[in-house]
Amino acid sequence: MATYTSNRAATQLRRRAAWTALVRTFKPGTPGLARRIGAIPRMVGATLRGRYDGKSRMTMMLVSAAYIVSPIDFVPEGILLFIGLVDDAAVAAWFAGALLDETERFLEWEKRQQAVPGEVIG
Repeated sequence: MATYTSNRAATQLRRRAAWTALVRTFKPGTPGLARRIGAIPRMVGATLRGRYDGKSRMTMMLVSAAYIVSPIDFVPEGILLFIGLVDDAAVAAWFAGALLDETERFLEWEKRQQAVPGEVIG
C-alpha cells in the first residue's frame, strides 16, 4: 500500500510539473511553443558539440521517449491495461514537462551566449 501511495504521489508530481511547464509556455515574456520547438535542433546540436551542458537531461528525455514508443514495456498494457497506460502517461507527462523546461533553459543559455559583456539585455 505504501508503494502504491508513493508511486501515485510521484506520478502526480510529474504531472503537475508538466502542466506547470505547459502553462508557463503561454505566459507573456516567456518563449512560446513554436520558439521552443524551433530551438530543439539547435539544443541537440549544441549538446552534441559539448557547448551546452544538457547531456544528462537530454539522455533522460531520449530514454523516456524510447520507453513511450517501445513495444516492449516494463508494465505491459495487455496484461495490466489501466496500470500499463498510467505508467506510459506518467512518463509522457514527465517528458513533455522536461522538454518544455529544457528548451526554456536552452533559450536563456543562447541569449547569454549572444550577450556582449557589459551590455544590459532586457
